[in-house]
Amino acid sequence: MAYRGWMSPGAVATWLGLLMITVLSWWYLVDMAAGMAEMPAGNMMSFRHWTPGYFVMMLVMWSIMMVAMMTPSAAPMIMLYRQVARKNRLAGVGMGTALFVAGYVLTWVVFSLVATTLQWLLEESALLSARMASQNQVFSGVVLIAAGIYQFSPLKQACLRRCRGPLLFITRYWQSGLSGAFVMGLRHGAYCVGCCAALMALLFVGGVMDLVVIAGIAVLVLLEKLLPLGESMSKVVGILAIASGVVMIV
Repeated sequence: MAYRGWMSPGAVATWLGLLMITVLSWWYLVDMAAGMAEMPAGNMMSFRHWTPGYFVMMLVMWSIMMVAMMTPSAAPMIMLYRQVARKNRLAGVGMGTALFVAGYVLTWVVFSLVATTLQWLLEESALLSARMASQNQVFSGVVLIAAGIYQFSPLKQACLRRCRGPLLFITRYWQSGLSGAFVMGLRHGAYCVGCCAALMALLFVGGVMDLVVIAGIAVLVLLEKLLPLGESMSKVVGILAIASGVVMIV
């Protein structure tokens, strides 16, 4: 019965939809990074002028980047929501799943708005280079140390436990109906932001559009959520980040 639930036509369509969203998001990032890499430094500086249109473009970039990085780790929660809704014979399972995803993505769009504003302020303060990476070692060290300390915080651990336990989340926060699906997506997204926001800040150190850094953080997030020792691994990452930050500052 469980097998049929996970491999029903609707479930397969959902898996394929999530895969397509992830692939298209990564394609966008690769294409944008390639275009920026080919751009001469002089043109790059002109391109980086912060007009309202450029702010919106950066907001779109951050939003798509968050979708690319977070969709794989959110997939188990999304599929579990769909399976529970289907087993309980709730009306509009497909629409409910879509609204759950929409709520989840919306939380990361809000995070992206904050990140875009922060990027703008950092560039105005000359802390980021034209390639969207830190050009100040003290700033890099502080970000690394702060992100490392956050890995040990009660908020990080509480959010990570909820992200690592889809069944626990469903049991505690289930809400019926389409509006309930959207609210559950918002809530789960909020926990994921609480779990991963500090790691996302490392993009300002390694490069907002550095594909290696983006992929590395995405893999780290995935392993934290899925590995049996994910909580312990998050603390190891915290130790490494703090040590790296101290070395950079010293």
